[in-house]
Amino acid sequence: MARLLGCDVANASMYDGSTACWEAIGMARRITKRSKAILSAGLHPHYVSVANTMAKFTGDALVHDVPTLSADTDIDALIAAIDKDTSCVVVQYPDILGRIADLTPLAEAAHAAGALLVAVVTEPVALGALVPPGEMGADIVVGEGQSIGVGLQFGGPYLGLFACKQKYVRQMPGRLCGETVDAAGKRGFVLTLSTREQHIRREKATSNICTNSGLCALAFSIHMTLLGERGLRELAALNHGLAVQAADRLAQVPGVTLLNDSFFNEFTLVLTKDAREVVRNLADKGVLAGVSLGRLFPHHASVGNGLVVAVTEMVTAEDIKTLAKALEEELA
Repeated sequence: MARLLGCDVANASMYDGSTACWEAIGMARRITKRSKAILSAGLHPHYVSVANTMAKFTGDALVHDVPTLSADTDIDALIAAIDKDTSCVVVQYPDILGRIADLTPLAEAAHAAGALLVAVVTEPVALGALVPPGEMGADIVVGEGQSIGVGLQFGGPYLGLFACKQKYVRQMPGRLCGETVDAAGKRGFVLTLSTREQHIRREKATSNICTNSGLCALAFSIHMTLLGERGLRELAALNHGLAVQAADRLAQVPGVTLLNDSFFNEFTLVLTKDAREVVRNLADKGVLAGVSLGRLFPHHASVGNGLVVAVTEMVTAEDIKTLAKALEEELA
């Protein structure tokens, strides 16, 4: 996991991606002694919601905006917003619209101001193709590991990923397991660091919500082990290749514009009508079109025509053809 995320050390998992994101903000506060976090407009709104809920109890000030339907990310705006009170900048990679940015300039700007860069990865398969956030300067990398080996059922389960630079390890929440040798000289593993609420540290604990998703983490680990590095790269290439096919085909539908200049396996389409209505109508016909931005940002009409489409290795050429035909009929 540390290698995948581009960091020195990774813990033994968190509850889920959204709470791991909040944990990173809390960790940045402890390290920098500041309490202002700047959240990218491209951060998933559910993650923003969890952070806002927790910030009510910690006094952290969270600065956040709504994404615009543009191919450009908000990296320049985030850099401009960094000041002497900033504890961290939180950015999703790829972001909620599927856009991919070079995080290096943002990391440099954050570090120059004494702040940290937190990168959120909601699709770890993407790291089979993309440069890991840690290699671009991210101090803390968190994410959601569900898509690798953990099947969803009735809204769960999930597991949180969490990694950081070595120098911040004592502020990292959760369990850290280390390899050692026992008295008989056999290879073994021990709980190296465990600064958790279970030790009754209460307000001194690094976290009070960092439940470890052990079974899901085990499933994730088995799946990653079976894939191996080559398998993960092949899986990523398959995802991206199918997504490119889908994006090219859907962009040919009258009334559909492809927003992204680049993407991994999720991209955003801008439709000529409210995407929520399109999704509902297609669902009635047995076609799952994607996730409407109007559903994710219900109070912001400016993004209501946006439709986020995900294409994985499970999607077939026939599925792409069916979605394109259904969209064509709906928008005609």
